[in-house]
Amino acid sequence: MADEGSKKESVDTSSQVAEEMLSDMKSNLPDAIVPLWQSLESNPWLLAASVVVVGFVIAKLAQWIFRSVLGKLASKTSNDFDDKFYQILAKSIYAIVFNIALLLAVEALKFSSSVDTFLKRFVITLLILSLMGKLLKVTRIILEAFSQKENRFKFIDERTIPILDITTKILIVGAALYVMFISWGINPTAWLASAGIIGIAVGFAAKDTLANLFAGFFIVADSPYKLGDYIILDTGERGRVTHVGIRSTRLLTRDDVEITIPNSVMGNAKIVNESGGPWEKTRLRINVGVSYDSDLEKVHDVLMAMVADNADLCSSPEPRVRYRNFGGSSIDLQFMAWIERPEQKGLISHKLIMQIHKLFNENNIEIPYSKQDLYVKEWPSSPE
Repeated sequence: MADEGSKKESVDTSSQVAEEMLSDMKSNLPDAIVPLWQSLESNPWLLAASVVVVGFVIAKLAQWIFRSVLGKLASKTSNDFDDKFYQILAKSIYAIVFNIALLLAVEALKFSSSVDTFLKRFVITLLILSLMGKLLKVTRIILEAFSQKENRFKFIDERTIPILDITTKILIVGAALYVMFISWGINPTAWLASAGIIGIAVGFAAKDTLANLFAGFFIVADSPYKLGDYIILDTGERGRVTHVGIRSTRLLTRDDVEITIPNSVMGNAKIVNESGGPWEKTRLRINVGVSYDSDLEKVHDVLMAMVADNADLCSSPEPRVRYRNFGGSSIDLQFMAWIERPEQKGLISHKLIMQIHKLFNENNIEIPYSKQDLYVKEWPSSPE
């Protein structure tokens, strides 16, 4: 009984507030319009239609004036952010003015108390939904505009936009629903308490989804990789990051196969970011061995001469040759060079191995293979 009484009191209060607001608006009409209003009050439907038509004209006029004034200012700027912003703002002004006209029309029709309250709340709900949609668009273009100013807003970029976008959507939609409940005379406190209990149950049922969700937030905050980076996981997957979402991260491998990995796995994996560090360049290492009879100075000069004619290798840092150890059949060395992008590693390694083999053959440099000599100390005696 107490809940029904409070709900009825809330309905009466909201209806009274709406009536007082409309009465104030009616009393503040211009003196030239008051006689016309009074003459039309004898025919409520004609009065309501007139109010809607006049409201539509005023709303369109206000929208046109707003666009004309701000359109000239926006045309003087180099970006399109203000163009999109003022267009949404102009539509919002139109929605507010026209919905006020609808409220006045409902008031003029003099319906019963229950019907009058329902219609007014329905119009207010339409206005809330309209403004909510426009506010969602505004936040989206604001995030995009801020992401383009990397020097000023480093925390907003291509990888953080999805997280910030969904967060603002949740806040805006939640606020709109709260105001909508209030406008209908519904006390949202009990709903919020029920939502808390339901949330606990959903949390247990969807713990994997929530783990991916929170891991997605941590990945964005910690930033171990970003869109476009080449990464290698401890499980062996290697590819370019094409998407960092709330639930998963997607990698495009060199086979043009897209791998979707849950964020909870990414959050606990050992990740090698080949695009990280001071630049995206990656060092390539080619292991090769030469015979012990080779002229090591000549080997070094042949490999370094190969660099001058190779456009695939970076000139800075310079390529280098390093002898590593005395192997069982060869002197082992590494040819090390930097390449521009990690995804080129396989193709350039292929080219270098072919070129080194050709140069060594042309310069009589032997690449030995493992050999073993077998000494027979004593032949077994033949049976008599």
